[in-house]
Amino acid sequence: MDHATIDHATVDHATVDSPIGSLTLVGSGGVVTGLYFPGHWTRPDRTAFGTRADSAFPEAVRQLKEYFAGQRTEFAAPMRAEGDEFQRAVWAEIAKIPYGSTATYGDLARAVGGLPHEVGAAVGRNPLSILVACHRVVGKGGKLTGYAGGLKRKAFLLDLERPAHGGLW
Repeated sequence: MDHATIDHATVDHATVDSPIGSLTLVGSGGVVTGLYFPGHWTRPDRTAFGTRADSAFPEAVRQLKEYFAGQRTEFAAPMRAEGDEFQRAVWAEIAKIPYGSTATYGDLARAVGGLPHEVGAAVGRNPLSILVACHRVVGKGGKLTGYAGGLKRKAFLLDLERPAHGGLW
């Protein structure tokens, strides 16, 4: 994740159509600081989205389209996740989960030195859904658990990546 400086005075948002609904990208200066689904659990108030500028994040939009077309396995668009130190540590671990793979909340807790429920709270606050692939975090035994975009979207994203591992988790 890029740790570019964000100018909060000029926040923009753009939308991109996807197979899981219209996605809203929020950020400043071309740096994405949020990606939200319709009905997203932790979606900020729309007044925080700033001006609509559908050309604001061309690299992120291009890469998302490639991802949904099965042509991209990781993201390199300018992005920055704002959160506390623990949240950023969890999100950094999520970013290490390879395309087509999963990790459990317990795995992440061991990596960052927290408890699984603390990790779960940090995962749920990830502002960069898909770009920082929190859909790859599953419960014990591979169980699909909470996802800010809903479990149907989580299952869709995991199924999209499934061919990378021959259909096996």
